[in-house]
Amino acid sequence: MSEIDATDRKILNRMQDDLPLVSHPYAAVAAELGLTEAELLSRLAALKDARVITRFGPFFDAAAMGGAFCLCAMAVPPEQFEDVLTKVNAHPEVAHNYERTHRLNMWFVLATETPEGIGDCADAIERETGVPVLRFPKLQEFFIGFRVAA
Repeated sequence: MSEIDATDRKILNRMQDDLPLVSHPYAAVAAELGLTEAELLSRLAALKDARVITRFGPFFDAAAMGGAFCLCAMAVPPEQFEDVLTKVNAHPEVAHNYERTHRLNMWFVLATETPEGIGDCADAIERETGVPVLRFPKLQEFFIGFRVAA
């Protein structure tokens, strides 16, 4: 897939909104877009395979369900970056992981089932990698309604 077409753009823009709470949400969205459910699912798979999108899924509010989120950062020696990245990403609690051009060159989000899980997971990552995990817990939540126009 070298370029996305107008239909792919409509799909990407629409999928950033809420899915209908019906038994077949993809069929409902497909109908809105003038597609069949199979066409919509096929195009989403192709967009993912082409890495136009890297993931598609729900966003759960861990804190509302009794869990917690925490932004974390690490200063990983460049020669160890790939090894540390593999170890960090092996934890299912890691929601996002980004490399930055800064002394703190690895930033990731932990999402855990309990508030105590943040410390448990960050401590485990420190033990496994030998690199301290700086923790930046959420003090206040802001909803910014982030969208990217395709």
